[in-house]
Formats: sequence, C-alpha cells, structure tokens
Amino acid sequence: VQLQASGGGLVQTGGSLRLSCKASGRTFSSLPMGWFRQAPGKEREFVAGFTWGGVSTVYADSVKGRFTISRDNAKNTMYLQMNSLKPEDTAIYYCAPKGRYDYTDYDNWGPGTQVTVSS
Repeated sequence: VQLQASGGGLVQTGGSLRLSCKASGRTFSSLPMGWFRQAPGKEREFVAGFTWGGVSTVYADSVKGRFTISRDNAKNTMYLQMNSLKPEDTAIYYCAPKGRYDYTDYDNWGPGTQVTVSS
C-alpha cells in the first residue's frame, strides 16, 4: 500500500489542523493504520492509530483528548484531527500501515507533512 500524508502547516498555539493520509494500491480497511511523528533531534514516535480490524483506536498519552483519528474506507483515507495544538506538537507527521509497537522496523516512510505550532 502506498500512503501520502498531507494537510500540515503553520498554526498558533491552541489552533487546529486536520491531516489526511491517502492510501493507494490496496484497500486498508482492516489494516492497523497509524499516525507517527518525528520532531527535530528526536526519534519517531507513535501518535494515534487503529488496531487490527480497523475499529479500535489508541492514542499516545501526549495527544489524548486533543487529537482524533478517523478513517473513510470508501475514500481509502485516514485523518488526524488535531485540536489545542501546542509547540511540542511541532514535527513531521507520517502515516503508515503499522501499529503502536511494530513501526520501528518500517522502512517505507514517505516525506510526511510538516506541522509547526508557534508559541
């Protein structure tokens, strides 16, 4: 499956953004899809995702209550609604067909989409 993340930008603290992840090549309705991010000088980390079966969601503690992951299987697209953004959310955001604990060996990361939150 090929994935393309988009929707990043520059926002002020407290602002909102919605990221999109468009999949092509195969349907992803049952895959464990996830959003990940990497801030400058830091390792890539899990942000939010769907578990196997594509129904249950899980979030990193740092974004719980602020970010919401969703998907539109008809459009083969996954979203990440980000509210109450903080400067520490600044990172490149990626999507991948991986879950919370098995993404570190994934080697097909695309360019991602830059999110910058100004203070």
